[in-house]
Amino acid sequence: MAKFEVYTDARGEYRFRLKANNGQNILASEGYSAKAGCMNGIESVRKNSQDDRKFDRKKSSNGKHYFNLKATNGQIIGTSEMYESSSGMENGIASVKTNAPNASVEEV
Repeated sequence: MAKFEVYTDARGEYRFRLKANNGQNILASEGYSAKAGCMNGIESVRKNSQDDRKFDRKKSSNGKHYFNLKATNGQIIGTSEMYESSSGMENGIASVKTNAPNASVEEV
């Protein structure tokens, strides 16, 4: 089952990552100073992941593909892993769309 993992990073900021059924990371958040902000970020992913226009497809300087998921206000709420191909990236986007709405939330 897909899940959001909420954790505290080395700087004491709250972050989440969305993991697919196979345990692979498919989306990671920026740092939040408060846990409530992190939880709001998860809800924003659930909502905005259903709108394809919110996925900003990118190519890095090393030629790998990735995407950012943006909120209605244009702020980035999650960034994908790097993919070797654009088709891999599109599969990642499809996985976020499928998994985010019903993923459980676990603190690790």
